[in-house]
Amino acid sequence: MGESPKSPEAKVGMRVEDLWDCQEAQLSPTEKLNACFEGIPVSAFPFPPSNQEIEIKSDATLAEAVKILARHNILSAPVVDVDAPEDASWIDRYIGIIEFAGIVVWILHQSEPPSPRSPSTPTSAKDIAAAANGNTFALELEALGLGSAATTSGNFFEDLTSSELYKNTKVRDISGTFRWAPFLALERSNSFLTMLLLLSKYKMKSVPVVDLGAGIIDNIITQAAVIHMLAECAGLQWFESWGTKELSEVGLPLVASKQIIKVYEDEPVLQAFKEMRKKRVGGVPVIKRGGSTAVGNISLRDVQFLLTAPEIYHDYRTVTVKDFLNAVRSYLEKNKNAFLMSIEFITCKKDCTLKELIQLLDKEKIHRVYVVDDDGNLEGLITLRDIISRLVHEPRGYFGDFFDGVLPLPANSRV
Repeated sequence: MGESPKSPEAKVGMRVEDLWDCQEAQLSPTEKLNACFEGIPVSAFPFPPSNQEIEIKSDATLAEAVKILARHNILSAPVVDVDAPEDASWIDRYIGIIEFAGIVVWILHQSEPPSPRSPSTPTSAKDIAAAANGNTFALELEALGLGSAATTSGNFFEDLTSSELYKNTKVRDISGTFRWAPFLALERSNSFLTMLLLLSKYKMKSVPVVDLGAGIIDNIITQAAVIHMLAECAGLQWFESWGTKELSEVGLPLVASKQIIKVYEDEPVLQAFKEMRKKRVGGVPVIKRGGSTAVGNISLRDVQFLLTAPEIYHDYRTVTVKDFLNAVRSYLEKNKNAFLMSIEFITCKKDCTLKELIQLLDKEKIHRVYVVDDDGNLEGLITLRDIISRLVHEPRGYFGDFFDGVLPLPANSRV
């Protein structure tokens, strides 16, 4: 197999390799993988770079939270309850995880009309801002013109990030909103199999790992981190036996062409983000009006650039999806050393192998790949979660009462 792997992720792969060789011969490859991952605790998963072990205090403002996330080039972080006692358990110490996407979608939610199913719940910009923050700036979102997504001007985002609403709303004020809860964490003794199932079948994008003795989160394992670990396992027997299979052999793509939510490049970008939230998808291909071939991709993680670089849209009378993509492409090109990510439309063919796809996702630092035919027409969509779901399966009765300990959803949660 050549030189011994040295990365922390590859060393995890070697542990799987050792366990693989010990499995009973009559087990299927999938059953062997399940057994191997059940035998490794999540405490063995490599820690992120030290600069990513970040926590945000619940009394931080949205503006402060965005600066912290941007400064450390991360998309989310745990929120610590500043009112929790020093000896609080982890479940009382943390109130959730805040994301760039959560902040922007909270703002978008302010402009939505009241739901007829919950007339008593404040959902207008005025009512929600008043309920969360008092009357001082309850009308600010309306004054900024967010409600008209079709006519939002390029300087809207600069106005927003300098507004009192943005600078004074606390992180705790938006708890219970998009992607906030449930807040479920693993103990260090829980297995890799449990973690992989949560990140795939149970659709969690990240799983906090808790040190019960210290009452703190000491690691956060993301779908992207798992894909990176798999990419580092190339060359190992267990990975090659699984990774050399073509997509169709493992039932991918799970999402067919007709199921893919699409947006047109001349649509307002805020409308596109609202559509993603409404349809509960993390990204969509961008289609040229009158055509069927995709010209780009836009995802919820791209919303960070609405808050961290609002000046790049200043010259646009209205900001369409095309304007947004062009502005962000230019911004990323100028700041390529700070952002190791792509907003390009990345594709693969049906005869691609799992190994090739994993290496592509890891190299491009993306969360989805579109399957296309020889003419570039969409045939399907594959996400990080889809790949992880093909690595393991859930044994009957595996979780038992595991989910009984999940924190209850906040009263205003829409998850």
